[in-house]
Amino acid sequence: MGVKQALKNLDAFPRAEEHLLQKTQSGAVVSVVGLVIMATLFVHELGYYLTKYTVHQMSVDLKRGETLPIHINMTFPSLPCDVLSVDAIDMSGKHEVDLDTSIWKLRINSFGHIIGSEYISDLVEKEHGAHKHDGGKDHHEESKEKIHLQEFDQDTENTIKKVKHALENGEGCQVYGVLDVQRVAGNFHISVHGLNIYVAQMIFGGSKNVNVSHVVHDLSFGPKYPGIHNPLDGTARILHETSGTFKYYIKIVPTEYRYISKEVLPTNQFSVTEYFSPMNEFDRSWPGVYFLYDLSPITVTIKEERRSFLHFLTRLCAVLGGTFALTGMLDRWMYRFLETFTKPNTRSVYR
Repeated sequence: MGVKQALKNLDAFPRAEEHLLQKTQSGAVVSVVGLVIMATLFVHELGYYLTKYTVHQMSVDLKRGETLPIHINMTFPSLPCDVLSVDAIDMSGKHEVDLDTSIWKLRINSFGHIIGSEYISDLVEKEHGAHKHDGGKDHHEESKEKIHLQEFDQDTENTIKKVKHALENGEGCQVYGVLDVQRVAGNFHISVHGLNIYVAQMIFGGSKNVNVSHVVHDLSFGPKYPGIHNPLDGTARILHETSGTFKYYIKIVPTEYRYISKEVLPTNQFSVTEYFSPMNEFDRSWPGVYFLYDLSPITVTIKEERRSFLHFLTRLCAVLGGTFALTGMLDRWMYRFLETFTKPNTRSVYR
């Protein structure tokens, strides 16, 4: 019996007799409010526990010999597909002109509706012709020497008429696809540089009339992961009075996204700054949209993780216990407050 009595003395939650307990309306109100608060906090903590979070780590990029995928989806509302070409060049010296194996062009009308299927230009030159090749001459300067040796053939004249008709009707072009380039710094650009300079002159009447207004629907350097933000998506640059060259300077950050299932998604995120150079009457260059990219030597690893169950229990006990203690204090304060106002009235009745 002595052991049982000693054990009872350790009880931190003694029970009062039933007839000593007093239930009040204020206590019922506080109890209901406390239960609602505790239920709300429980649901919140459960959702917090079930939600995954990400941890970012940085390390030196050790990848070698891989390609860099560039996903493009752009619209040029003022330039027909016939005159547009996509060129790419990197620091290793690899140069590709008018990429049409992985890049597609869709003709669109002035309302943005597609009016043609996949479309490859017939005017652009398919030969290898890098900018600033052969003593610093570009595409247009090289073509000056050829134009004096031969006249335009009938097909070229028909194509020029066709492009002029498309310009009059407000025809544009949507360029989309994937470029696989070497994993080194470089640039790709979309312009009319594939045209013979005299052909371009006959079509536009001068470089200042080449409207390179564009809308970037999507530009990314790899597959997308949850939470990624590509800063150029949805960018619109519309020119009204003058033309010029747009240059986007892009810093690519190699990224690995590790799902909670241990699946690894290699991709890239990037930051960008832009610069616009308006044309003047003395410029010999032609407008275009340039994307100049460089790679960061640092790789970012993003890992999905889930909070531990013990962490969830600790937070749950703290929240529910604190709410229970607070409602108990509030009940005692309300009881004493009401008791203070009811006792004088009781005494006045007996008098």
